[in-house]
Amino acid sequence: MKFIGAGARPGQPQIDHDLIFTVPNFLTVLRFMGVPLFVWLVLWQREYGFAVLVLAIMGGTDWVDGYVARRFNQTSKLGRILDPVADRLALITVAVTLAIAGVVDWWYLAALVVPDVVLATASLFYFHSHPDLPVSRIGKIRTAFLLLGTPLLVLSKLAIPYTGVYFVIAWICLGLGLLGHWVAAYNYFWAILRKGKELKANDGGRS
Repeated sequence: MKFIGAGARPGQPQIDHDLIFTVPNFLTVLRFMGVPLFVWLVLWQREYGFAVLVLAIMGGTDWVDGYVARRFNQTSKLGRILDPVADRLALITVAVTLAIAGVVDWWYLAALVVPDVVLATASLFYFHSHPDLPVSRIGKIRTAFLLLGTPLLVLSKLAIPYTGVYFVIAWICLGLGLLGHWVAAYNYFWAILRKGKELKANDGGRS
């Protein structure tokens, strides 16, 4: 069973509908609602075990909402924008929380935030909003590695067996995720520039 693009039906094109109240969009909102719960568990309660559970559920819904959208033809224009935005906000908020808690160093947070700041600046300059670009395969793989590595890293802070193994695997996943993050950001940056220049050229031709 494939994990990237799971649920897609061969021969049936995916159409972005003008839908708002769909199961995938509900799962995306539910996933982001787990973020403040995670922050509360880590910073106020120091309940790392329950925090790992919240991260696991968030990561699971990230895959499930995509599967449901493709399998049951519930892809939507809102979902195409909402899903990656929710992912980015969740991952950055979780990283800030872990940096404050001393689980990760601040350089990890910077490595996540800097590419997003560059992309957000380029998007605002050219589109004054979200550029509405399709999520790349490397972007999906990047997110999967980060969503896997983060709970493993928190898990390594618990008083349980094999924490050293969890720690090593976590940083392998996070390292690959950060590498993919920068590669994906590079590709998105040039895609934003190309689309922005095309829009400006078309607007100039109509004026």
